[in-house]
Amino acid sequence: MDQPVPTTASLAEDPRLDRLAELAVHVGLGGMKPGQELVMTASIESLPLVRRIVAEAYKAGASLVTPLLSDDETALARYRHAAPESFDVAAGWMYEGMAAAFRGGAARLAVVGDDPNLLAGQDPEKISRANRARSKAYRPALELITASAINWTLVPFASAAWARTVFPELPEAQAVAKLWDAIFAATRADTPDPRANWAAHNAALMTRRKMLNERRFRALRFQGPGTDLTVGLADEHSWMGGSSKALNGITGNPNIPTEEVFTTPHAAMTEGTVAATKPLAHAGTLIRDIRVRFEGGRIVEAQASSGQDVLQKMIGTDEGARRLGEVALVPHSSPISQTGLLFFNTLFDENAASHIALGQAYKKCFTDAEGMSDETFAARGGNSSLIHVDWMIGSAEVDVDGIGFDGAATPVMRKGEWV
Repeated sequence: MDQPVPTTASLAEDPRLDRLAELAVHVGLGGMKPGQELVMTASIESLPLVRRIVAEAYKAGASLVTPLLSDDETALARYRHAAPESFDVAAGWMYEGMAAAFRGGAARLAVVGDDPNLLAGQDPEKISRANRARSKAYRPALELITASAINWTLVPFASAAWARTVFPELPEAQAVAKLWDAIFAATRADTPDPRANWAAHNAALMTRRKMLNERRFRALRFQGPGTDLTVGLADEHSWMGGSSKALNGITGNPNIPTEEVFTTPHAAMTEGTVAATKPLAHAGTLIRDIRVRFEGGRIVEAQASSGQDVLQKMIGTDEGARRLGEVALVPHSSPISQTGLLFFNTLFDENAASHIALGQAYKKCFTDAEGMSDETFAARGGNSSLIHVDWMIGSAEVDVDGIGFDGAATPVMRKGEWV
């Protein structure tokens, strides 16, 4: 017998949803400063969670919470009916407002649960142009986020379209219910004391960060099927992961859930070949079996078994889109990996496998990040781009070595697990 479709009312009554909203505000954002504003983006489908987060933020001291809501059908209408020249236009007025809010101290929260296949079948050229226009308009706001000037976080919502993609063999009602169970487990919202559970988890990630920062590797080498990649690390890089303190003094978790430790690669020091171990859901398209080759830090060859056009448009966004902005280590035994699920969602899949990101690097991943100029950032190897796209390269068959300044290799991971 099919499970009843979760309704807005029944979902809002689930105590785990209350806990997820509490985690979003108190663990993800790290709480709210008295009188601080919050800017939130979400889909209309996620309103049951949005409403809980809004209430929790006000209880935590927010002066104003502004949700900006999106809708899949209206997004699709543009690709089906808008004039071709319109795809070079973005809502600059909205992104300017967001940047102004962040400069004024507002926090940022995004509820994510996009349909991975939303734009499947749409013109890749239109997708690329729309993404480029949006990225240019959003950049002033994004720079404040990547520099950790404000407290910000991402949290998930189980949309029906996402659930159908993860569990295509199930009726929609059961698929949504199973995805919610996976979300509540991954975010620790199903534990008796989620905040205490997150404190212990952050402490464990801090131990990994400390170990990597003490070893001061010059590069990481990934080896596995289809992969022999050496990723040079930026000068004076610092490993991050789990909780971190924003420049406004608030300590939070930018990603709920998270299992990674990560840092900034050197934009000119990646060499070799790498094969993706999971599909990448990007711009409403699934890109499968990505294989690329780097020379001098730059992608010189890139192939995919599907989504090739979208991949090429993505790495053609600007010069920095062909270079790395992040490298992250995640054990194959992470709870998200052990579900055995492919989530088709970067927030989850990046926490199931070690990964790299093309595009913009994080200024916060340096030993003296506060006040760092753009010139110093670039001189130390930080990459700049309109994009930041994570894709997974780790698995139970991938080994990772740390390479010292003397060229000596130190085992860091074997068969996807910490040594």
